[in-house]
Amino acid sequence: MTAEPPPASAAGTPSGPDSGDQHIRGMARGGGLNLVGAILNQGAVFLVMLLLARFLGISEVGQYAQCYAVLALLSLLSLSGFRAGLTRFVAVHLADDDPAAIRGTIRLGLAISAGSATAIAVALAVAAPALAAALHDPGLVTGLRLVALTLPALTVCEAALAATRGWRTQRPFTLIGQIYEPGTRLLLTALALILGAGVTGSYWALVIAGWSAALLALGALARLMRRVAPGPVVYRPRQLFSFSTVSWVSSLSSTGLIWVDTLMLGFFANDEIGVYNVATRLVTVAIFVLAPINAAFGPYLAYLHHQGRADEVRRIYGAATGWVVRLSLPAFVALLVFPESLLTVFGGGFAAGAAVTLVLAVGQLVNAATGPCGTVLNMSGRVAINMYDNIAALLLNILLNLWLIPAYGIIGAAVAWAISLAVVNVARVLQVRALIHAVPVTVGMLKGLAAGLVALAAGLVVRLLLPGWPEQLLVGLPVVVTVYVGVVLAFGLSREDVMVLRTLRRGGRRGAGRGGADAGSGGVAGQDRPGAPVANLEEAAR
Repeated sequence: MTAEPPPASAAGTPSGPDSGDQHIRGMARGGGLNLVGAILNQGAVFLVMLLLARFLGISEVGQYAQCYAVLALLSLLSLSGFRAGLTRFVAVHLADDDPAAIRGTIRLGLAISAGSATAIAVALAVAAPALAAALHDPGLVTGLRLVALTLPALTVCEAALAATRGWRTQRPFTLIGQIYEPGTRLLLTALALILGAGVTGSYWALVIAGWSAALLALGALARLMRRVAPGPVVYRPRQLFSFSTVSWVSSLSSTGLIWVDTLMLGFFANDEIGVYNVATRLVTVAIFVLAPINAAFGPYLAYLHHQGRADEVRRIYGAATGWVVRLSLPAFVALLVFPESLLTVFGGGFAAGAAVTLVLAVGQLVNAATGPCGTVLNMSGRVAINMYDNIAALLLNILLNLWLIPAYGIIGAAVAWAISLAVVNVARVLQVRALIHAVPVTVGMLKGLAAGLVALAAGLVVRLLLPGWPEQLLVGLPVVVTVYVGVVLAFGLSREDVMVLRTLRRGGRRGAGRGGADAGSGGVAGQDRPGAPVANLEEAAR
């Protein structure tokens, strides 16, 4: 007797259990590629900060951090919310087989992003002396003006890469945004410091890396667009703007939550900004898996939600959260057990940020444990809810900073940030549960937390036995990782874990060859099999 195929959706995609497995495998390929990119990206950013700390000092690290904070905030202001909008509507129009709308969405998003970025860059260049004075550091003027020169390039690059992700491929985002741009910035920064160009040279590294990455991103998008069927262009500005405006405010608020503490420390003339930002860089290393998994998860969620497949949405939400928690826990354990030793790598003066590292790590651990709840709200069309969440978190953070920074300095800023981050993520989890009936807690996540506790105990034993900082890291980090992995394996892997590992192993053998082809066939001409996995960047947050 011939087996019947699983029931198909209107779009022709299997909608039974096998379809859910397909999407899990597709996320695994994208998440695996993104994970490699995120490791290289965070490694490059970490090394840039390490080079600045070793070659220059705490003051210059603080200057660089403040200029980068301005760049991060203004790039989102320039994008006008089109980063999420481009990804979502390109994915939706691909699912609807609407090539005219794809072209119109991309042209409109790129044109407005580039125009707004240019206008904001001119304003920043003119206002640089006043802003530097407000931050109590006239030496920031040159850095702010070079940030203005970088801004249009970074904005166009992010917009173009966001559009490529609508094809459910992460290759351009990962290769350009997470590998090429930070890698080029690292190499140019190292060269500038070796040649004695100082912190100004590191700003020029931002400029060169940003503009070259923008050209590569536009080229990658052009290659995908050639696979879209020719025809007229249809602009739907109301649809794009209604989503993107809300997403814009939401993104500004969430990025403000990330960077407002750095700028407020400058406004309060705190001289430990450099220490604070090295501590935050360490904590960011622990949570680096969230961005690549979000990037792989978002387009699949938008696609599945658009087709009304709620069960599969809930399944991939739980799977994504489990991956985030289990992949990040060893790094969190290291931060909680060896904060002084890790900071001393940057120089003896940075060890003063150990308490800041502990506080920030707790806040980010909550962020990891709640999973991509903000992405669920955004990609399911609840961008207004996510916007209000982010605004409330930003306002809470500002109020707490105004109260705590004058009295407690960088520790006060860390407490304000951790509380705000924890509150907003718990609120999002409750909203996702009420609206989509999904929760991030899975058996796999609980097993990972239990393994993390055992690894924490092992790390504390090493700390007690080896008080010196080099020995703690050389012995403690391998012990933490080995114990954690051993306990996870002892608990056993789930069916989905095994499926993901097999997918990644196959992808390592043939993914490079298939990824480009799959990405290309993910255009309108390839939508006869939208459930087929394709090779899968989003922002390093900090």
